[in-house]
Amino acid sequence: MNIRTLVELYDDECPLENVLGAEVFRPEQVVYICPADTPEEVAGQMRDYFAHRELQVRVRLVRVNPYRVRDVLGVFRGLLKDNRDVMVDITGGTDDVLFAAGIACSEYKTPVVTYSKRKNRFFSVQNAEEFDDLLCDRVFTVDDCFRMAGGTVRMGRVDNRLLSKYMDLFDPFFSLYMRYRSHWDRTVSYIQRLSAADAEGRYSLDAEGPWEVKGERGSRLIAPAEALRDMETIGMIQHLKMDPQSGVSFRFRDAQIRTWLRDVGSVLELYTYKACFDSGLFDDVRTSTVVDWQRENPSRGAVSNELDVMCTRRITPVFISCKTCMIHTEALNELAVLRDRFGGKLARAAIVSTANALPAARNRAAELNIRVIDLSDLRDGGIHLAIRQLMKGLL
Repeated sequence: MNIRTLVELYDDECPLENVLGAEVFRPEQVVYICPADTPEEVAGQMRDYFAHRELQVRVRLVRVNPYRVRDVLGVFRGLLKDNRDVMVDITGGTDDVLFAAGIACSEYKTPVVTYSKRKNRFFSVQNAEEFDDLLCDRVFTVDDCFRMAGGTVRMGRVDNRLLSKYMDLFDPFFSLYMRYRSHWDRTVSYIQRLSAADAEGRYSLDAEGPWEVKGERGSRLIAPAEALRDMETIGMIQHLKMDPQSGVSFRFRDAQIRTWLRDVGSVLELYTYKACFDSGLFDDVRTSTVVDWQRENPSRGAVSNELDVMCTRRITPVFISCKTCMIHTEALNELAVLRDRFGGKLARAAIVSTANALPAARNRAAELNIRVIDLSDLRDGGIHLAIRQLMKGLL
């Protein structure tokens, strides 16, 4: 079947369903039946996405009031009449639009398909038998998932292209953290005091200072001697010298190590990133990913969030938040918003914490369909099993 025009029922709650038909059927044009208040920039976002995926697809928006079924029916009749090279994908959209689509497609015997999320296949509803039980074999990257939802990705605190040369370090780093977990924030604060920028804002790989330094709110920080020795043992710092009288000095292995040792949460993010990478379950894995909600549209306000770990398995995006503290409702809500905005109904989400989750947090996570991976899962490498359980049904 030669498909020149694919008609899609636009769904702003599941970005993937707006592009999957075009990805699979490769039409010349996609016509989106949209609610009347859909902004014109949506067309631009779709064009940018298809260009990014190197698909030669024209995009057209047709706005309708979904509650005026006669008007919607008129739109479909206008699109389908005398057009033999059109097919309608009824995945997504509202019930009102779907009802009108059904009437018009029946009148003109138009080929109709729908997509099953559970089976990851397209099925023929009417006159599209050659596409019945058609497997969706597309594979998306993290960047693809954000672009199809109108966002874009930029580099956060970590250049992911450099991570391969540090992979052997992440497990020992996390083991070190687990040994000193109860006072890790004080350890990092001490390192921060010894490695502050100079008067001109420049940073050095060399760190030095007294045995005891000022902490926050008048507290005192004592040199974490054992933790520093372990950091030297695993190669994160070098030339360590410690004496209660003369103080402490050492050199960071490189600038990236310096960044990680000065940030409380980096160790868990890197460990989770490696666990996802090592699982072999994902086509793309990123850490410290900053997503801008409105690409190239500052008039609507600059909205951005940083995702600790983001993965994709074929067409399924996975959002993971990492916390070296108790799990709070605010963190769960934020994660759910990001998952729903950029992943939609197909996405999965998990929150990883180095504390034991309280019953209230577990209940709220269950309500939001977020998988909790807490301290009990992190001991003895249990995170690997937890990740497989997160992806249950997709393996």
